[in-house]
Amino acid sequence: MLLNELLCISKVPPGTKHVDMDLATLPPTTAMAILLYNRWAIRTIVQSSFPVKQAKPGPPQLSVMNQMQQEKELTENILKVLKEQASDSILVLEAALTLNKDLYVHTMRTLDLLAMEPGVVNGETESSPAGLKIRTEEMQCQVCYDLGTAYFQQGSANSAIYEKAREKFFRTKELISEIGSLSLHCTIDEKRLAGYCQACNVLVPSSDSTSQQLTPYSQVHICLRSGNYQEVIKIFIEDNLTFSLPVQFRQSVLRELFQKAQQGSEALDEICFKVCACNTVRDILEGRTISVQFNQLFLTPNKEKIDFLLEVCSRSINLEKASDSLKGNMAAFLKNVCLGLEDLQYVFMISSHELFITLLKDEEQKLLIDQMRKRCPRVNLCIKPVTSFYDIPASASVNIGQLEHQLILSVDPWRIRQILIELHGMTSERQFWTVSNKWEVPSVYSGVILGIKDSLTRDLVYILMAKGLHCSTVKDFSHAKQLFAACLELVTEFSPKLRQVMLNEMLLLDIHTHEAGTGQSGERPPSDLISRVRGYLEMRLPDIPLRQVIAEECVAFLLNWRENEYLTLQVPAFLLQSNPYVKLGQLLAATCKELPGPKESRRTAKDLWEVVVQICSVSSQHKRGSDGRVSLIKQRESTLGIMYRSELLSFIKKLREPLVLTIILSLFVKLHNVREDIVNDITAEHISIWPSSIPNLQSVDFEAVAITVKELVRYALAINPGNHSWLLIQADSYFAANQYSAALHYYLQAGAVCSDFFNKTVPPDVYTDQVIKRMIKCCSLLNCHTQVAILCQFLREIDYKTAFKSLQEQNSHDAMDSYYDYIWDVTILEYLTYLHHKRGETDKRQIAIKAIGQTELNASNPEEVLQLAAQRRKKKFLQAMAKLYF
Repeated sequence: MLLNELLCISKVPPGTKHVDMDLATLPPTTAMAILLYNRWAIRTIVQSSFPVKQAKPGPPQLSVMNQMQQEKELTENILKVLKEQASDSILVLEAALTLNKDLYVHTMRTLDLLAMEPGVVNGETESSPAGLKIRTEEMQCQVCYDLGTAYFQQGSANSAIYEKAREKFFRTKELISEIGSLSLHCTIDEKRLAGYCQACNVLVPSSDSTSQQLTPYSQVHICLRSGNYQEVIKIFIEDNLTFSLPVQFRQSVLRELFQKAQQGSEALDEICFKVCACNTVRDILEGRTISVQFNQLFLTPNKEKIDFLLEVCSRSINLEKASDSLKGNMAAFLKNVCLGLEDLQYVFMISSHELFITLLKDEEQKLLIDQMRKRCPRVNLCIKPVTSFYDIPASASVNIGQLEHQLILSVDPWRIRQILIELHGMTSERQFWTVSNKWEVPSVYSGVILGIKDSLTRDLVYILMAKGLHCSTVKDFSHAKQLFAACLELVTEFSPKLRQVMLNEMLLLDIHTHEAGTGQSGERPPSDLISRVRGYLEMRLPDIPLRQVIAEECVAFLLNWRENEYLTLQVPAFLLQSNPYVKLGQLLAATCKELPGPKESRRTAKDLWEVVVQICSVSSQHKRGSDGRVSLIKQRESTLGIMYRSELLSFIKKLREPLVLTIILSLFVKLHNVREDIVNDITAEHISIWPSSIPNLQSVDFEAVAITVKELVRYALAINPGNHSWLLIQADSYFAANQYSAALHYYLQAGAVCSDFFNKTVPPDVYTDQVIKRMIKCCSLLNCHTQVAILCQFLREIDYKTAFKSLQEQNSHDAMDSYYDYIWDVTILEYLTYLHHKRGETDKRQIAIKAIGQTELNASNPEEVLQLAAQRRKKKFLQAMAKLYF
């Protein structure tokens, strides 16, 4: 809209195509307005081709969604028009490059002048001074850059256009160097421009005349395309002196060569070693550790490999200019290579090389020889005295046993690798992944790992994964991460399948690390971890072995951190069909969202109910016995549901979100209450959202449901022992099982946690009349009759009948008259006085009379005073009961 207004003000004739207009004959401000419009059009088209990260949507609101849809359609329509006019816009900008005059752009002053005297601003001559002056070089520089980006974007469909893009970008660089720091209005991202130029160099090989200007990146890519691998090696050796190529780029080249070699190009094995040797020398010069790949490729050294390695080392360091640290790194590397060699011939090749002699002092060379003699006593590296008893080497089996012991104890991936290399050097007949029966790898992975042909790699992958899984189990997450990272680096080079397996295991490890660390304090996980969890669930890679526990943990993770929007609205449809945990998670999340709504809108609650009922149903089959009778056999684990009951229970025990646990508990409680022979219902929060009946009661395994309720309540209280709703479920469970003392314990605990140990009033929705009546029944069946009478006062309407009947009982197991101070109802106290007088119990009658005589219980007192007296006695009584039953 802004640019269209600028076109109108700048006297661009409406309805006329810009491409049909001669920019050279137009007034400067008019030409500038046309250029601005077409530059914006090209930039918008290019920008739309870039991937854009979608913003996380908020709660769905119809008005907002409608507005967003309208904005999206409007944007798409504008973009469609711009793309249709793209060829015209490019022609306009190409024509602008032929202009030899400065242009002018409107300012606030010229716009004000235009409103008063239209003829002043748009002068009819090319030298009109109105507006802000834009020099020709500045204009051409920006237009060249925009045309370059347009051509580069079109190059994906027609590679020949990359040549045009290259030409424009290099012209832009020339103009920037000409303009220099004098430019006021030409701002181009030079880093981005350099990236475009570099990409064009790779995509469009230069002619011989410009080959000297190629970057090392371009040279490497051209060599890889043409198969000139020797030139790649030469570039890498030269780069070891300059350190210009990033290490990641060099590793990616080696990875590409490894993949080609594994696809059947055996001739590339030697190239892979040479490139790996170049990378290794670069690593040690910069102080990094030697890679796993180099150790694997150097397991079987020969004369050619040693010669090449020494050549690379010699050409990668300038002894006259190199720092002491570089020399030290190189010397340490050569020394370690010698220590790793068994053949004396190869050791002599290195130790007699000029570089080795220059870098290592005489004392270091002698020390190295001593180390070699200790490691292999039979090797005669120098003149030795007469053989003594201590020169006799230990047997190979003893050395292997010691190394295996170290292998079992070590959790350092690099030490594990070194031990395995030594073991494989001693014997090739053993499978060292079987050394410890504690090394367990899931069966879905073991088949893939044990299928690795190279025995050293197979042992290393298996042991790293087994140790990583063990460390994760014992919550040693730092070592687990190191082991998994080393395993990931190793398998990335040869197995995409195992690479994905390790990424999945590292995701599970990161989930456990967060949940055991900052997650316990309520800190939300980082957004990238949530994105990785979603990515795992949506992954559709064939033939990747998957562990069920990872899917469980991912869905539980999303539920625990209230990612209900994703589970209910954004989860792909195919996941609901293929992954039962996602289906269950979606139903739980949707039920949580619907809870505040009216009962008739809770459709997902019914769906969740049906899914759980199906899981808890038993499949029956008929079997004919030897006597000819047909008997009915019930299968405990139903195969009718989306998962087994044991799998459902395992999944629930990974949840921590209170609302989700409350919903699941209430569902199972309702399912427990549905059975016909139930005497005492269990109460639970939100229990009303579930259906009140089941069409086929005989199909539900109610014994399994009762067991599940007990396990879930026990788990929930382990998560949060202070949740009064869960404590009441536990209390009701014990009450239904006729365990009255335990039931009282949990009824009292439920009241204590929500009243600061009864120092505040227990909320009436916790101690309902039903709860009080159950407490009364517990006390009655425990023969604590005075407690029954006192609890009868807690009811909304005092139950005098039950109170009087309980007080008539003479065989009471509670403290009887010591509880009279907790009675505030005068009628009950008067009945006690009458009862003790009738029985001739003078002392107890006096205690009852004393209790009645307290001034705060006088019926003439204001209501507030009487209520305060009642509250004080409730508090003391419940605290006394708690001390008794806790």
